Amino acid sequence: MHSALSGPQQQLPCGKLCLHHAVIFRHRQLGFNRFQNDTRTCKLRARATLTKPNKQSAEHPPVHHSPGRASAETTSDRHSPATFESLQLHGHNPDNTAKLDLVVAGAGPSGIAVAERVSAAGYKVCVVDPAPLAHWPNNYGVWVDEFEAMGLQDCLEIIWPKAKVHLDSGKDHERYLYRPYGRVDRTKLKSKLLQRCVEHGVTFHETKAAKVEHADGSSTLTCSDGSQLHSALVLDCTGHARKLVTFDEKFDPGYQAAYGMMIEVESHPFELDTMLFMDWRDDHTKGRPEMRAANQKLPTFLYVMPFSKTKLFLEETSLVSRPPFAFQELKDRLQVRMEHLGIKVKSMTEEEYCLIPMGGVLPKFPQRTLGIGGTGGMVHPSTGKLLMSSQFAVLQVSPYVSDRGFGQGYMVARVLGAAPVLADAIIDQLAAPSDRATDAGAPNGASNEQEAVEMTSKIWKAIWPKERLRQREFFTFGMDVLLKLDLRETRQFFSAFFGLSDFHWQGFLSSRLSFPQLMAFGLALFANSSNQARANLIFKGTPGLVSMFTGLGKTYLPDRKSK
Repeated sequence: MHSALSGPQQQLPCGKLCLHHAVIFRHRQLGFNRFQNDTRTCKLRARATLTKPNKQSAEHPPVHHSPGRASAETTSDRHSPATFESLQLHGHNPDNTAKLDLVVAGAGPSGIAVAERVSAAGYKVCVVDPAPLAHWPNNYGVWVDEFEAMGLQDCLEIIWPKAKVHLDSGKDHERYLYRPYGRVDRTKLKSKLLQRCVEHGVTFHETKAAKVEHADGSSTLTCSDGSQLHSALVLDCTGHARKLVTFDEKFDPGYQAAYGMMIEVESHPFELDTMLFMDWRDDHTKGRPEMRAANQKLPTFLYVMPFSKTKLFLEETSLVSRPPFAFQELKDRLQVRMEHLGIKVKSMTEEEYCLIPMGGVLPKFPQRTLGIGGTGGMVHPSTGKLLMSSQFAVLQVSPYVSDRGFGQGYMVARVLGAAPVLADAIIDQLAAPSDRATDAGAPNGASNEQEAVEMTSKIWKAIWPKERLRQREFFTFGMDVLLKLDLRETRQFFSAFFGLSDFHWQGFLSSRLSFPQLMAFGLALFANSSNQARANLIFKGTPGLVSMFTGLGKTYLPDRKSK
């Protein structure tokens, strides 16, 4: 199926993929597609015979655009079902008490991706989720190059060849970002990931994970229906619900909040070949003194995906605040913006409420329960990306997360980028006992609790090496600065930010910069700022800078020994 867009957008195969924030791992530098099976893959285990039909009845069809000059192309993937209705998942038999190799709590993007890769290597994997075939509700946006690096460009529904930033009113305050941006086809992405799970024999247990206990080298996951699953390892993929992982410090993050709508309109003023990444203009608040004063103190910006002359996705976003920005205030500001722009809504097909915890403390690690995505502390503290890229942050999109909708796109890119790294670390540790010449034929996983602690410690270190911890300290410093900026200072900051080289601003958003490169980025940003902006950075950034160097010092200390 093809979809024609009005406007001069580029002709590209459009799958769809949605990951809201910067990928933490450098796909291109590794030189292979992490979503393809490598030489680790061994003979797959026999398929489970118990199947459950898809309970979803409502389709999530691709967007159809009004006729016009073709600008983006959508194609169907011959190897992935168009909808979930054609899939039959392998159901887990709760009466089967045989020990599994891995239990994954949560059927979001990262959970499915890890489950599929570990299962493809010949291990017994079960995903626990109350509704594994539920549709992912939020709109996901992603930088196209990030999805291409993962071989997921066929999961992009539409691609805009460039993006735009309005720092203020007037042409002098416009910035064009010549980096293609895409909207994810949520149905196609999930279908593709689930199809791989079916092919590799992953089983699904339709219930909620309640608690996990560890003893004698094994883990027992107790579910809300009273059933128990025994496994060598347990992975918490429940997003910011953080159902199973533990923290040894208070979790006090900043929050990115957004309210969005998919709407049909009579007309709109946006360029069809350009995605509006950030609009900090505040002309719409003139004549509304209370809203204008509030916006100058705690600014929000507009984010727009124009699909056709009559179809838009708009979102009013608070970049970061503590406590969370009120949804009603975001909704009111968006309504006033739309009135100012002359946008008259004919109908609304989707409504989004998005709240993304940013920064905050990491889970205690090493610990016996593994974590990834929001659970694993992977949201970019400065952008809301899942230490990936763009204005949407995809959290673990599963029923564990608030049904108001917590996810956007950057985070999806981040978690999908991190999933193969985690999966391969899990595979290595599950295989370790039998790899030893003295233990040939030994069962997968640990034989005692000390071995299990050592296994999970190595896995945590694989996904959070010291270099990544240092990067996160820098990102957290950036969040601390952004929390203190008013509208004028925010405009100054992004004027300097988008005035940097593509290498620096793109690398920062996509978490591709090493720590030394981040330090160079910070110096370049400071040098590119106005004198007034530099003074603000010094005054408001000094406390965060002290905290950053304190945190950095800890990364140079010897590792704690596993107990």
